[in-house]
Amino acid sequence: MPPPRGWRRPRPPGAWPPRSGQSASALRSGPRGRPCVGHVGGRGPALPERRAGRWRRPREAGRRPSENLRLSAQEQQEEEEEKKKKKAVLPGPKAPHSPRSSGRRGVGGGGRPRPEGPKMTKKRKYQEDFQKVKLKVGKKKPKLENATDTNFKTKAIHLPEQLKEDETLPTNNRKLNIKDLLSQMHHHNAGVKQSALVGLKDLLTQYPFVIDAHLSSILSEVTAVFTDKDSSVRAAAVRLLQFLAPKVRTDQITPFFPLVSAHLSSAMTHITEGIQEDSLKVLDILLEEYPALLTGRSSILLKNFVELISHQQLSKGLKNGDKSPSWILSVNPNRRLTSQQWRLNVLARLSKFLQALADGSGRSREGAGLQEQKESLPPARNSIQITWKDHARSQQAIQVYENGGSQPNVVSQFRLRSPVGGGGSADESLSSPENLKGFILIIIPLLIESWVEATPGQLVAPILGKFLEPESQQLMQQVLNIISLLWKLSKQHDEAHKMEAWLRKNYLNDFKHHFMRHFPYSVQETAKHKRKELNKSNKHCITSSSNVDHLLLNLTLCDIMVSLASTSTLQADSDWIEMIRKFVTETLEDGCKLTSKQLNRLLGVTWRLMEIQPNRVVTETLTRAVYSLYQQRGLLLPVRTLLLKFFSRVYQKEELSPHRVRSRSKVLSRWLAGLPLQLAQLGSRNPELSTRLIDIIHTAAARSNKDLLNSLQATAFQIYDPQEGTVVLLPAESQQRLVQLVYFLPSLPAGLLSSLSRCCIMGRLSSSLAASLIEILYMRSAFAGWKCSVQESSMSDVDYLSFLFSTLTGFSGEELTWLQSIRGNPHISQTPLSPVRLYLTDLDQFLHHWAVTEAVCHSLSTIPSRIQCLDILQSAITKHLAGLAVIPDSTAASVLCVVSKLLDQACVLSETIQKFLASCCYSLLHFLLTLEKEDAEHVRKRDKLWGCCLAVLSVLPRVLRLMLQSLQVSRAGPEELPIVAQLLRLLLQHAQLRNHMVTSALLVQQIAKDITALKSGDVQEQWLSDLHYCFNVYLAGHPQGPGAVSTVY
Repeated sequence: MPPPRGWRRPRPPGAWPPRSGQSASALRSGPRGRPCVGHVGGRGPALPERRAGRWRRPREAGRRPSENLRLSAQEQQEEEEEKKKKKAVLPGPKAPHSPRSSGRRGVGGGGRPRPEGPKMTKKRKYQEDFQKVKLKVGKKKPKLENATDTNFKTKAIHLPEQLKEDETLPTNNRKLNIKDLLSQMHHHNAGVKQSALVGLKDLLTQYPFVIDAHLSSILSEVTAVFTDKDSSVRAAAVRLLQFLAPKVRTDQITPFFPLVSAHLSSAMTHITEGIQEDSLKVLDILLEEYPALLTGRSSILLKNFVELISHQQLSKGLKNGDKSPSWILSVNPNRRLTSQQWRLNVLARLSKFLQALADGSGRSREGAGLQEQKESLPPARNSIQITWKDHARSQQAIQVYENGGSQPNVVSQFRLRSPVGGGGSADESLSSPENLKGFILIIIPLLIESWVEATPGQLVAPILGKFLEPESQQLMQQVLNIISLLWKLSKQHDEAHKMEAWLRKNYLNDFKHHFMRHFPYSVQETAKHKRKELNKSNKHCITSSSNVDHLLLNLTLCDIMVSLASTSTLQADSDWIEMIRKFVTETLEDGCKLTSKQLNRLLGVTWRLMEIQPNRVVTETLTRAVYSLYQQRGLLLPVRTLLLKFFSRVYQKEELSPHRVRSRSKVLSRWLAGLPLQLAQLGSRNPELSTRLIDIIHTAAARSNKDLLNSLQATAFQIYDPQEGTVVLLPAESQQRLVQLVYFLPSLPAGLLSSLSRCCIMGRLSSSLAASLIEILYMRSAFAGWKCSVQESSMSDVDYLSFLFSTLTGFSGEELTWLQSIRGNPHISQTPLSPVRLYLTDLDQFLHHWAVTEAVCHSLSTIPSRIQCLDILQSAITKHLAGLAVIPDSTAASVLCVVSKLLDQACVLSETIQKFLASCCYSLLHFLLTLEKEDAEHVRKRDKLWGCCLAVLSVLPRVLRLMLQSLQVSRAGPEELPIVAQLLRLLLQHAQLRNHMVTSALLVQQIAKDITALKSGDVQEQWLSDLHYCFNVYLAGHPQGPGAVSTVY
C-alpha cells in the first residue's frame, strides 16, 4: 500500500540534528578539512544513505567504519586547527536557499538546511564560543598549556616517638569528664551546677593529676560561682575550694590569683546578704592556704571589710565642712544573723587578715602581743663561725669582718614584699605610715562604736558590776585584737615613737573612757535554758560560748593600754597603770593554769610595766610573781619556754645595768641557781627545753655568776654521768655546749675527771667533741703555760695525768679484767711466739679510739718536762697493762704511738716496758701479716698499726732486738714459719730499720737457719727464696763474728 500524501520516512535516532555540544559547521566539514560526501559544494551536512532499510551516517573515504569514530587526540587537534584556518582565510560561499528547507522543520528535519542570514550566523558563532565541547566516546580532553602536572608520588613520614594525645579523659562515677563538668557550670539550672561541682570534686579526688592539667579552667569556673544566686551552689563551690586549696601550691596558683581575688572582692561587696556571708568562708580558706598572696591585695580587701559592717555618711561631713566622708555602722534587718553576730564574723576575719599582714610569713602565731619577747640568747650579731683545724695548715685568708671580702655579706632583717600578690602598690597598702593612719582613722571609731553596743547598759549599775554575756565578750575580744594588731603594725615603721605619740594623742582618752571604765571584765554565768537559746541563735556564729576567755580579754586590753604609756607620762597615767599592775600581779600569784596564749600576753604586759616603772620595788614584786608561777609543777612546754625566755631577758637587762652590784635581784639569783638541777632532772625528755636551759646556764657561767657556778658544781656528776647523764643523752649541738661548760666549773675533782674520761672512750661523744674536751681540760691544767693561775687548785696534776692515761687506754679496768677471761673467742688474735694476745675491736671503735689517742698525745707532748711525763706514763703501763695477757688492738697501738712520740734521748725505759712493747709489736705485726684481704673491716686498720710499730722499732733498737730474740721458731708450728720469714723480709727492706737489722745480723742469721732447718720437703717455696734473697742483698756484705754468712745456705 503506498504511503499517504505528504508522508516521509522517520529519521533514525542519532542521525540528525547534531548531538549536543557539536556545531553544525563541524558536521559540514569532514576530517582533515575535506567536505563531507553527499553535500553540494562541500556545504551542509551529508544526507544519510539508505541501505537495507536503515539510515547510516556516511563515513569518510579511505577509512574503515571503526576508524571513523576513533580519532586520536592529535588528529582531532589538527582538524580543529584546519577549520580555524579555513574560517580565517578562505571563508566558503553561503549555501543557496533550497525550497525543501523552507518548511516547518528546522535544520534537523532531514532535508537540506535553509540558507542562513548574517544575524543567524553571528548568533550561532556566539553560541559556539560559549558552548561546552563534548568529546567523542573514548576520547580524552586535551590538556591546556598551563595545566599542572600531577604525576608525582607522595610518601608518608612515620614518627614512632610522636606525642599522642589520648582523647579519652578520666570520668567520674556518672561517666562525665572534666570538660563535661565544666560546661555544666554554665547551665541555667542550679541543680545542674551543684551536681557539676560535686562531680568535679569526686573526679579530682579519684584523679588528682587532672588538677595540674586543667587548673586554669577549674579556678575560672569555680570562682565564678562565688556570686551565684543559689546558696546550694555557693556551698558546693566552697567545699570544692576547701578540697582543692591544699593540693595546689602557691607558685601554681599565683598566675591565677588576681582572678580569684577579683571574684572574692565581688562576693564581699555583693548586695545579696547570703553571698556576703559565704564570701567570708572563701576568705578563711585563702587565709589558711595562701596568706602571702592575699595580704598582697590588702588595699582592696581592707576597704571591703569596712564596707561589710558600715556605710559612708556624707551629710555630716558636708555640714562640718569636712571633705572626707565619715563611716557609721550599718544595720540590715534582712540578714538571718543579728547585727552583733554579723560584725563578730567580719571582725574575726579582719583580725586574722591583720595578723597575717603583721607576721609577714602568713601563719598567725597565737598570743603574739605588742611587747613580744625576743630571743634571749645569743644576742643578734653577725658572728663568724671559724673552725681553726681547717685553717691550721692552709694559707687561705680568713674574713674577719662582715664585709671584708670581695662580695659584701649583708645580713639584714629588712625584706621586700614579695611581688607575687600583684595587688595594690606599696602606696595603697598599710606599709606606709600615712595609709596606716588613714585606715586607723576609719576603723577605730567603728570599733569603739561596736564596743559600746556590745557593752550592756546594766554595767553602769554597781550591783551587776562587770559581767558580760559570752557573745558580747567575743565581740569585744575581736575589737581589742584588731586594735592590738594595728598597734603592732605601727611599730614596724620607722620613727615608731612618732606613731606612738600620735596614737596616744588621738585615742588615749577614748580608750580610758570606754575600755578602762569597767576593767577588769568577767563572763556572766547563763542559765541552762538561756544557754540553749543562745546556742540556737548562734548557730551561724563562728565561735561558741564555750571558748569564752575573759582573762585574755583583760590581758589584751592591758597590752594596748601599757603600749600608750611611757616613763615620761607615768605620773599622768598612774591611776590606770596601778589598776593594770595590780591585776597582773594577782593573776600571776593566783596559781591558775595559764595557756601559752594567755601567758605571752601576761609576760608582755609585765615586761612593759618593768620598763616604764624602773623602780626596784615594783620590778622585784613583778619578778617574784612570775617566779611563783615558774615553780609550779606540770607546766606545758610552751609555758615553760616562755617563762625561761622572760627570766633570761630580765637577767640580761640586769647584767647590762650600771648598778648591777648594788641592785642584784634575789629572785633572779634563786632562779639561776635552780637551772642546773632542772637540767639534770630533765635529761632527754625534752631536748628543746634542755637546749634553752643550757644556753642560759652558759651565758651566766661566762659572766661568772657565783650562785649558778656553785649549783653547776654540785650537779656536775649528774650532768656528766657516762651512763645516764645529760651530756650523753642530748643531741650533738647540746653536747658541745655542755662540754664547753666544763671550762667554767670551779673545780675538777678526780671523780668528775673519771666520768669525763669514760664519756670520751665510750663513744657516746663524737671523736671531735672528745678531742675538744681534752683540749679544754688541758687549758684548765697547770701545764697550759698561763702566767697567772686561772683558778687555784681547781685540778691537780696527778688527776690530770690519770685522766689522760685512762683516756689513752680506751677501756676501763673492769673491761680489761673481763677480757682476760675470754677463751676461744673469734675476735682474739694470738701467736705462740708472743705472750700478748690481741682483742680485735670494731672498726668504728678503733677509729674513735685512735682519734682520741692523737688528742692525748698532743696534750702530753706539750708538757714541758717530757722525761717526768714519760716516767709517770711507763709506771702506769707497768702497773695496769704489762701484766695482761689480752689487750685490745687499739690499746696496744695507742701505747706504741704515745711512747714513740714522747721518747727522748735522755729517757730510759725499764726492761719490763721494753719487753711489753716488743710483744705488742710482734702481736700486731703477726695480725697484719695473717690478715685476709676479704676482711675489709680490719684492712682499714693496717696503715695505722704498721706505722706505730715501725715508729717504736725505729726509735728503740733495744725493742727490735728483744722482738727478734723472742722469735724462737723451734717452738712454733710449720704454719708460723712463712709468717716469720715474711716479717724478716719486710724489716730488712725498710730503710729506717736496716741499720738496726745489720746490728742484729747474727740474730737474723740464726732465725734464718732455724727456718731453713725446720722447713720440710725438698722443694724450696717462694717465701723462703725471698728471705734468702733479701738476706744476701742486705746482710751478706756485713759478716758478724766468725763464720761466713754463706755457710747458712
